[in-house]
Amino acid sequence: MALTKDQKNRISEVVKKIMVSRIESFPSDELKGNRNAPFHDAVLECFKNQFRNLNIETSRLIALTSWMHGLNTSLGSGFESIAHILSGGYKRQFTSEFTLKIKESQSFIIDKILRDLKEGIVEPNLKKENKLLLTFNSKEKEINSLGFSADVFIEKKSEIIAIEVKSVRPNSGEGRGEKQKILFGKAALQMLYPNHKIKFFVGFPFDPTSPKSTGYDKKRFFNYLIEFKKFFAEDEILIASEFWDFLSGSKNTMEEILGVISETVSQIRG
Repeated sequence: MALTKDQKNRISEVVKKIMVSRIESFPSDELKGNRNAPFHDAVLECFKNQFRNLNIETSRLIALTSWMHGLNTSLGSGFESIAHILSGGYKRQFTSEFTLKIKESQSFIIDKILRDLKEGIVEPNLKKENKLLLTFNSKEKEINSLGFSADVFIEKKSEIIAIEVKSVRPNSGEGRGEKQKILFGKAALQMLYPNHKIKFFVGFPFDPTSPKSTGYDKKRFFNYLIEFKKFFAEDEILIASEFWDFLSGSKNTMEEILGVISETVSQIRG
């Protein structure tokens, strides 16, 4: 089923908000040559051959880089908002104000899973990990879970779905931290919702390694990420069109979103 008119209108409003903020903050030509950046100048001297054809001053380059960083941040927030529109979910935090509980044995299991994955003793296996993690004695001692959040939290009649949205390439070593958070999240959510099936994913809005805007290749993408395939199985990751279709429950959602963005940009440009 295609996106509804209301969904498209709401997505368009998200895009407008991003565009207006980035238009207002775009670095003007007045900044050219007005910023003293001696350290950048000294380091960039090493790349003068690469920058020769660009004909851009260091001050202008710094301003544009800062602007692009702001755009990436705005898009990251925009992806979350669009995900909420498509799924009916919302952002939820389980931190110091609302700390959840897990069984003490689950904490030991999480440590073992992480250690075995790090040392390469086992490969990521979602089914086996869930069986180890989510089977426990109700009379066991309870302890505080590590705090965690879900960028998209969806509560259904028989299942809970949590998604961590990643709009930029994770840093080296971030895979272990993400896996730890998800393992604690699944354990704690199972305690909170004992009659629900718990699913926790990492979602990537697009695949930067794909030649097609909506395409993806998980094996290639995992090789692009640093240490992620050591900790995550492919069925723990949602990417590009797979991610957006999962949220909407229909096909070709990413194409529709890109269409809404193009139409909105055309309207703004006049």
